[in-house]
Amino acid sequence: MASVAFIGLGVMGYPMAGHLKKKGGHDVTVYNRTTAKAEKWAAEFGGSWAKTPKGAAEGKDFVFSCVGNDDDLRQVTIGPDGAFHAMKKGAIFIDNTTASAEVARELAERADEAGFGFLDAPVSGGQAGAENGVLTVMIGGSQEHFDRAKPVIDAFARMVGLMGPAGSGQLTKMINQICIAGLVQGLAEGIHFGKKAGLDIEKVIEVISKGAAGSWQMENRHKTMNAGKYDFGFAVDWMRKDLGICLEEADRNGAKLPVTALVDQFYKDVQQMGGRRWDTSSLLARLEK
Repeated sequence: MASVAFIGLGVMGYPMAGHLKKKGGHDVTVYNRTTAKAEKWAAEFGGSWAKTPKGAAEGKDFVFSCVGNDDDLRQVTIGPDGAFHAMKKGAIFIDNTTASAEVARELAERADEAGFGFLDAPVSGGQAGAENGVLTVMIGGSQEHFDRAKPVIDAFARMVGLMGPAGSGQLTKMINQICIAGLVQGLAEGIHFGKKAGLDIEKVIEVISKGAAGSWQMENRHKTMNAGKYDFGFAVDWMRKDLGICLEEADRNGAKLPVTALVDQFYKDVQQMGGRRWDTSSLLARLEK
């Protein structure tokens, strides 16, 4: 059993912290900007809560975070009441936020100077993956810190991989989102085309999902897309944030992302349709408007 803190109890962090307590058996203290949610988590899972990130991190072996963006991450780490001010020597900070590689490298350097470890460890698998404890975790950092942290991370993950030095986890998550953007747009266009052609979409998917066109998106999203239901899963607002990170990084490293840039604009159209909180599969709604 390790002494653990978890900072940020959103739709991902809440169940992830729960798995660390229930499945991992760790002593977990949580922090959330909304105190009521931290109190609710502590009552549900039997852990404790703190009033500040610094208070949560005090004396802990491992400190996790899962917040909104680069600015939120800096606030809970190096802000006035940030966790970095309380990290003990030899502890490891594990950030599950989808953020920039730049902020990951910045915080890794700060951590190294202060004598504790830092892993950028964004996750994939969505809300369902977090709730079921089957997330994929892409990690940037040292082998030593990875080896120590992996048994703890395993409580909410089915795949955990070290991708390279600091920032590599975030870069890998960018590739994940780049691939998903194109897949979802292709699936939306396929379903749209099939409807216009008068085909039975269920029969079509039953056949093509077993061939080269098959994907996780097709298996898990085609039914709700066909029914026009988009009120679950990974929100369009979050996807636009992630794709923005991808496009900014591409500007820095010279990568060409024409499809990603186009799909990002399609998601902007969905936002303007009132779909900011719709699932990312709502690209179909844009074609059918």
